[in-house]
Amino acid sequence: MSRYVIARANLVGFAALAALLLLIGGMTWDRLVAVRVGNQWVQHTDQVLVTIKDLQIGIRALEDGQRGYLLTGENDYLLPYNTARGRVGTLLAALRTLTADNPTEQDRLRLLAPLLAHKVAFTAQTVATRRDGGVDAALAMMRTDLGRQDMLRIDGLLGAMTGEEQKLLGQRLTANARREDWLGAFAVGAALLVALAMAWAARMLNAAWSRSARMEVQQRALAERLRASLDSLSQGVAVFDAQRLLTNWNPCFAALLSLPNSFLREGMPYSQITGWFSDPSEHDLLESDAQIERSGVHASGEVVTYERTRADGQHLELRRTGMSNSGFVLTISDMTKRMQAEAVLREAQKMQAIGQLTGGIAHDFNNLLTVILGNLELTQKRLPADHALQTRLARAVWASQRGAALTAQLLAFARKQPLAPAPLDLAASLPEIVPLLQRTLGAPIEVRFVGAAGLWPAMADAAQLESAVLNLALNARDAMPGGGRLTLELANKVIDQEYADRHAEVLPGDYVMVAVSDSGHGMSAEVVARAFEPFYTTKPEGKGTGLGLAMVFGFVKQSKGHVKIYSEPGEGTSIKIYLPRAIGGLGAAPSRTQAPMPLVRGEATVLLVEDEPGVREIAASILRDYGYRVLEAADGEEALRVFGAHTSDINLLLTDVVLPGTLRGRDIAERVTALRPEVGVLFMSGYTENSIVHHGRLDDGVHLIGKPFKREQFAAKVAAVLNAAPRTAANDEHTNLAG
Repeated sequence: MSRYVIARANLVGFAALAALLLLIGGMTWDRLVAVRVGNQWVQHTDQVLVTIKDLQIGIRALEDGQRGYLLTGENDYLLPYNTARGRVGTLLAALRTLTADNPTEQDRLRLLAPLLAHKVAFTAQTVATRRDGGVDAALAMMRTDLGRQDMLRIDGLLGAMTGEEQKLLGQRLTANARREDWLGAFAVGAALLVALAMAWAARMLNAAWSRSARMEVQQRALAERLRASLDSLSQGVAVFDAQRLLTNWNPCFAALLSLPNSFLREGMPYSQITGWFSDPSEHDLLESDAQIERSGVHASGEVVTYERTRADGQHLELRRTGMSNSGFVLTISDMTKRMQAEAVLREAQKMQAIGQLTGGIAHDFNNLLTVILGNLELTQKRLPADHALQTRLARAVWASQRGAALTAQLLAFARKQPLAPAPLDLAASLPEIVPLLQRTLGAPIEVRFVGAAGLWPAMADAAQLESAVLNLALNARDAMPGGGRLTLELANKVIDQEYADRHAEVLPGDYVMVAVSDSGHGMSAEVVARAFEPFYTTKPEGKGTGLGLAMVFGFVKQSKGHVKIYSEPGEGTSIKIYLPRAIGGLGAAPSRTQAPMPLVRGEATVLLVEDEPGVREIAASILRDYGYRVLEAADGEEALRVFGAHTSDINLLLTDVVLPGTLRGRDIAERVTALRPEVGVLFMSGYTENSIVHHGRLDDGVHLIGKPFKREQFAAKVAAVLNAAPRTAANDEHTNLAG
């Protein structure tokens, strides 16, 4: 332990020293870079001064060549003259580039360029005059004094540029000298800091030596605590030395391997432990000596992991970890509960993924069915009742409604149907459907009802529960082709934490059980595992859709309940639905009979918002047939623009829930009702959406009509929402409904 403390002190001191050196090195490098950059700028200024000097020399050479030719007329003077002409332009361009960072010099160059151009042109003109007109004409031009004036201005500008650059050169040399002085002072300071750091590291080392004795005592106490911790682990741990002799172990090691407490002893060979398992099914529970030898794992920290399942179903994970002394640590973990939890999670994820897929498909089909069914009903209405096509249209309508029923089952499985859960007295309501079941299943099947005293109220949607029971009864009938017995049973059940951990999406608590049992041919374990998947069926082709049990599963899960199948081939099937216990008073029993909905007509103005053109066209046509004025919009932004143009005229907002863009149906409704609270709002959707449905039920005060809808159903729902809207004088003036 003392060596560890000392090593740690050395490490800390070294780290601090290294950090300090890195800091000093970084700052030194920064200053060196600054000095180098300063030197580069000094060199840059020198280059500018040299270029200015070269330009002045070039201009003088230009004049010398001009004068020599004017006086002598010899062409030899034109060679340096022409060379100087080209060099003046090159040097001027070089100055522009070199002083690009200096606006003052650039301004002077802009003044200098035309002067140089004029100077070069004037010299060229005098040379041409000398060649063509003689020396007198050329000298006459020279006496005009134009060239001298240009030269004076050029010399003035170049002199100013030279003065500017010399000033910059002095400033940069001064700055560079300061940087070099600072760098020297910093080096001295850095040396002092390094010395202080070394002294601090030495002090830490001495402190580490003084603490080493105390650490030895603490080490012994820690060893005792580690021994206690090892004994308390839920994992089995055993340590073997380089000769594979047992040195340490905890009680859980013997318990997980079902070894007697007196069997293990210090110094026991590993081979003796593996030889304990004489049962052929557990002969390879532990690695053999030969397997360990072949693996060649001896380095410290290297791990070999393998899993074994015992005859009683217990699932063990074994990890062999190499140590530095060529021994190893064998760790055994009971993974049975984790494997069960992972299986439950995989099942839940699979059903959730299937639900998302089926919900999306159902949504798209509902939009298509809305267009198909709406056009069929409009065509039926506009053709005479005795028309030859009426029969075919009726069959097409029936097929569309059948498709709507299938998508409704898909939405039930996907948990996308709006529910109206309420406390139910199942002991009073479920016996009422027994006669219906008897008539539906037929005489060969006996229907029995088994109630329970003191049954708790259940929280569920009454209509959906009745539909689920009917679906289970029809499945039971198909499992009893020769007749049999169907039992409908109620009971109070309490689900504990252990059961909830072993099943997906189940919470412990009080539940009301509804069990539907039959005496049919039963199901195998493979069929039971897939029974709730949509479109999975064991019935012959054309005898079933495979959606009945999927609908039941979705309804129960959306109701925060649980459903379980108990079945064996030849022994019948029992499907048990667990509905949450309701806390509070009982709701009113649902009515099975309903008066026919009368057709209604209106004169109100409806703002229709729907992004699907086909659905929007059908809805608008139905509304106009019933006398409504319809304003159409394809998305939220357009809807707000239309509302702004007809704010006082609109009586009803009819909008799809899911719309393209940033505004959804709920957003439009909130903005419209904020300005005119008396406007009625009716949502329509192919499936429920979180903006209007929470915890499986519609928000309070929300009106929804599902797609696809029948013509009369749609008109009646519109009229009902208009009648339920808050009344105002303006609303009464624009709305006139007949019941």
